[in-house]
Amino acid sequence: MNYTDLTDQKLEEAFFEAYKKVGETQKKFPQDILLHFYSYYKQATNDNRLQVYHQPESGEELVNAFKANALFQIKTMSQREAKIKYIQLAKQQLNGEF
Repeated sequence: MNYTDLTDQKLEEAFFEAYKKVGETQKKFPQDILLHFYSYYKQATNDNRLQVYHQPESGEELVNAFKANALFQIKTMSQREAKIKYIQLAKQQLNGEF
């Protein structure tokens, strides 16, 4: 399916369907794939705020650094493009589930 040809409404529906499927699956994704899902979702929903907490014992700084890097890498991507990337990644990772 060519998602670039979809209307904004149809793309929004496909995006939230993909988001729902990713959230419901029992499949465990590798960390790099999770970061892609995270950054595409944040960009697609225009929620690119990164909340950083100082918790030296928990390793949270490292997680925050990876999240910040993932967001930085797609900062020029449009919301529409991020939705398409999210859907494509969901289809690729979920194989027959979506």
